Amino acid sequence: MKKAIYPGSFDPITNGHLDILRRASKVFDHVTMLLAVNPNKKSEFTVEERLTMMKEATKDIENVDVDFTSGLTVEYARKVGANHIIRGLRAVTDFEYEFQFAAANSFVDSNIDMVFFMAGSKTSFISSSTINELHKNGADITPLVPSSVIEAYRKKDQSK
Repeated sequence: MKKAIYPGSFDPITNGHLDILRRASKVFDHVTMLLAVNPNKKSEFTVEERLTMMKEATKDIENVDVDFTSGLTVEYARKVGANHIIRGLRAVTDFEYEFQFAAANSFVDSNIDMVFFMAGSKTSFISSSTINELHKNGADITPLVPSSVIEAYRKKDQSK
């Protein structure tokens, strides 16, 4: 069975993430969308909120599950028997970062390969930080994120 991990902060999950996930789910028998928690990074949404959004957004993709880790992604992959880590590439700047990430992962476990999916032209400009900034400034982000994200923002905005 070909298993893969698709890690990220998903703060929040976007339609760009989902595009890559759907394509990866056609290549691999099973894909875990992994919320990689970085306790040193300030997040817009809590771990629980992000997991809820991710689970709701991926419920229609049969061979995908959602999990989280606060450790190294490559260690998580090894623990669950995944030999591939999925990453998305939007621009040259992503490549530079991902190249370093791939080298570090290879240092830890050279048996786990990085597999890159190019962002689609309709989603190449979307990032979680862009979504957060657009939302804070009142832009309609509905076409850019799954409905679970819109609902999470609505709850967050109401609690302010």
